[in-house]
Amino acid sequence: MTSIRIRKYSWQLAPGSIRDIRQRVFVEEQNVPPELEWDDTDDIADHYLAITEDNKPAGVARLFSTLEETAHIGRMAVLPEYRGKGVGETLLRHLITEASRFRELKLSAQEHAIPFYQRSGFHVYSDFYDDAGIPHVDMRCLSPVLVTPESHREYPMILGKDRESWLFESDTHLISLLDSLTGQAKQRLWLYDRLLEHDLYDRHQFRELLSALARHHRLSEVRLLIHDDKPLVKRRHQIVELMRRLPSRIELRLVKDDYPVEERPFLLADREGVVYRHSFNNPEGFANFADSGRVKLLGEAFQRMWDVSRSSLELRELPL
Repeated sequence: MTSIRIRKYSWQLAPGSIRDIRQRVFVEEQNVPPELEWDDTDDIADHYLAITEDNKPAGVARLFSTLEETAHIGRMAVLPEYRGKGVGETLLRHLITEASRFRELKLSAQEHAIPFYQRSGFHVYSDFYDDAGIPHVDMRCLSPVLVTPESHREYPMILGKDRESWLFESDTHLISLLDSLTGQAKQRLWLYDRLLEHDLYDRHQFRELLSALARHHRLSEVRLLIHDDKPLVKRRHQIVELMRRLPSRIELRLVKDDYPVEERPFLLADREGVVYRHSFNNPEGFANFADSGRVKLLGEAFQRMWDVSRSSLELRELPL
């Protein structure tokens, strides 16, 4: 792997090598029209230049934010002679570290580059689309604070691929893992908890992820199984409002009081993802992104509780 240093510039003070690399890779090699390559975003973005140990420019990228919690990576390019030498990975990991204060990182990836971005914790969340004549998908990382160069995982937090456990003991890390799994679910999300706690679940990001899943496919299914709905009646909750707008896709039920129930909360995403807490009252636990055996066992326990559960009359009577 080539030894790489990363330097950061504003567009106004950026060296010509940044423009030269983009011109060579995008405009000349990939035939991107110049009017699409050069845009106003350059003026508001931070620009990064990867330099080899012998001071040769090797790759570039830019980073900018449009929302308080979201940052975007773009215009990432490595010169042909430096590809396959770790330049792109070093550059991307540096950008992730720079943007770790954001809850979400987004980028547009060319089809061939999907595995490259997955190895740094980005997952696909769109269909393919054409950009300058090249197939692209939108990708995002919902846990940049957890994806660090020190993690040494092949596909960190990629549903169905990351087979190592993620331990957590804070609300911040718990929320990152909840969102990352929810954002990758394609058909099923089952959540079991004592309450739909406002700090964990009454968030715009979580609502939008649930909404996208519920609308993704006609067979999409979101089940919320809780012990107590009184806090939901007393204070408006984004998930309850979403549930009432998508009643055929999102359903909330209450456990049966005299039926044996699980003593620890969990979230199941499709057939392989799980976030498991050791108790209802603290954020300690673990997450797995490729653990079909555990998900199967917990799914069976969830189904048993669901089969004898009841709907919430109080929530049904609330006005929209």
